[in-house]
Amino acid sequence: MAASDDVGSLARAFSGLGVDEQALISILGKWHPEQRQHFRKGTRDFFIEDERQFERWNDRHILQLRHEFLRLKDAIVMWTMHPWERDARLLKEALYKGPRYNVLVEIACTRSSEELLGARKAYHSLFDHSIEEDVAFHLLVALLSSYRYEGPKVNEETAKLEAKILSDVIRKNGLKEDKDVVIRILSTRSKLHLKAIYNHYKAITGNYLDEDLEGDTRLKETVQCLCTPEKYFSQVLDESLRYNADEISKEALSRVIVSRADADMKQIKDEYHGKYGVTLPKKIEEVANGNYRDFLLTLIARSGE
Repeated sequence: MAASDDVGSLARAFSGLGVDEQALISILGKWHPEQRQHFRKGTRDFFIEDERQFERWNDRHILQLRHEFLRLKDAIVMWTMHPWERDARLLKEALYKGPRYNVLVEIACTRSSEELLGARKAYHSLFDHSIEEDVAFHLLVALLSSYRYEGPKVNEETAKLEAKILSDVIRKNGLKEDKDVVIRILSTRSKLHLKAIYNHYKAITGNYLDEDLEGDTRLKETVQCLCTPEKYFSQVLDESLRYNADEISKEALSRVIVSRADADMKQIKDEYHGKYGVTLPKKIEEVANGNYRDFLLTLIARSGE
């Protein structure tokens, strides 16, 4: 009979993000047929029994395990890609699996002008047409086509004026009219200029700009990615690390850590710790398993403490 400790360890190895390969090998490899039968009977969440007392895997868990075994492979493939190719493939996947507008906004707003231009070039090479042809949404076309100024200069008077314009547009009609004004500002101004607008907006209205955009998810995520990316990414990571996270949320864990490991991971880790009261490495250790967990921890350790 399989020891109860082994059964519990094996159930944990099958649960969470990724799989605990070492536990599977060390426990399953030594079990006799009777022990494997005991495991099947004792883990009804994984196995079901029909009217003939035939024990078989629950199809839902077979699909889940396939996802979990592939999670490490997918993360490694993403990590070894050229960043332009990675973003181009993420854009394509986001368009044809939903579309997942948050991923499109995330890439358009958190990459530098050169990185975004490179992703658009890679999209041409990989798919023989432009990303703009595939995105049939005004805001996203404007964001993905943008080539922002990235110098240090900010005109504070202009930023204050545009913060007032945004306040008037949002407070007057809740973006039912004049939405093009908002899109023009968000898609053309430098990120430093937009951060100045963000602060002036708070001073004028008492709220941050994204707080007043609750009714428009795409615009809200656009502002967060442009002005407070560390807050946006820490929230995405928190959602991906919840025990009841759906598959779309789980996929974000690899995407965010791989794409931000060489960028702003330290700021993301600091924000995550401050907001959720636990360090990001500690949370990953609690939720993820095996080699996938170790690979993620290695990537986020690159940014130091």
